[in-house]
Amino acid sequence: MSVEESTSRPAPRTARGARTRARLLQAAEDVFATVGYPEASIVRITELAGVALGTFYVHFTGKKEIFDEVVLDLSRRVRQAMSEASSAAPDRLQAERDGFRAFFAFTAEHPALYRIIRQAEFVSPEVMRTHYDDICSGYASGLDRAMGAGEIRQLDPMVAAWALMGAGELIGMRWVLWEEGGQIPDPVFEQLMRLIEGALAPTPTDGESR
Repeated sequence: MSVEESTSRPAPRTARGARTRARLLQAAEDVFATVGYPEASIVRITELAGVALGTFYVHFTGKKEIFDEVVLDLSRRVRQAMSEASSAAPDRLQAERDGFRAFFAFTAEHPALYRIIRQAEFVSPEVMRTHYDDICSGYASGLDRAMGAGEIRQLDPMVAAWALMGAGELIGMRWVLWEEGGQIPDPVFEQLMRLIEGALAPTPTDGESR
């Protein structure tokens, strides 16, 4: 899984403001993941962040906006982790391996990604859609380039991106989120890679079609 990073929202104008905003986002991530959106409160978030209630409103208009920003922030960070991990790969199949490892490492460190995205289906479906669209659009672009270079077989890149992302997300949910320890066992990872490599590896027919 290898995706491209997209442009993020404008940052606060000062370093102090950026640090405060980051603390609020981290606290909100923890609160939403722990108690859920309905039970989360701005007071709870600011107390955890160590920020005055009035300061919250300098950065966000309310609970819904900070929830949306948490989703987008997690999305940006997981895309960045996958992009950085796969950027030095010599070919697309190795990029898939490196990107998936980075994805599973990120979700092991941030299990809130799963919990919060599932809440977004009901709280903010448009932001949930943005999260998946941003990942899969960059993913599809990389697959399309790899097809043009003959590194993988000819497929619809968007369908392939959504299918592979779905496989990674469900494997991660099963072995990262549900299992104690939150790590993908090596045999599970290797089986997933066999499936992906079998699906993507070029065939003689692909070579002839170029």
